[in-house]
Amino acid sequence: MGSTGEQLGVMKLSDALRKTQSLDLDLVEVAPTANPPVCKIVDFGKFRYDISKQEKDKKTSGTKLKEIKFRVNIDDHDYLTKIRHGEEFLDKGNKVRVQLQFRGREMAHQEFGMQLMEKVRDDLAGMSQVEMEPKIAGRNVTMTLSPLPANRRKRRFAQPAREEEAMPSNGSERARA
Repeated sequence: MGSTGEQLGVMKLSDALRKTQSLDLDLVEVAPTANPPVCKIVDFGKFRYDISKQEKDKKTSGTKLKEIKFRVNIDDHDYLTKIRHGEEFLDKGNKVRVQLQFRGREMAHQEFGMQLMEKVRDDLAGMSQVEMEPKIAGRNVTMTLSPLPANRRKRRFAQPAREEEAMPSNGSERARA
């Protein structure tokens, strides 16, 4: 294979070495067990760097599981705060377990809990996919979300940047008459 990825076909070793020397690159054996063996004309330093980068990406795939707990009667502001935290966790590549707790008489209206879980799923749909559908276990409803690939994630509830207004608060800059 050539340096840009095009296939050069079957060649003698001496021809391949001559071609690499003329391009001032290296001949690297990619698939030694193939018949005939597959070699690639590349810059060896860059080739090693790319391989180490791929291995590093494989190692970072070990994700953590973060948990967000909800109650059925959650306030809108509290809900948005928890959704923002969920987006942050997913943006960092972590899985998120969403847990909804019922207390006392709330168990009589489990449909409200399922509606809340559907709302969470819909609100985090731009960042995640459902790994485990909402499941009722005792007094809890649990759902697990896994992050989408980084290029498909779209945050909807990112914290707006705070702008400090340049207004004097103590009145020391009053116009003098």
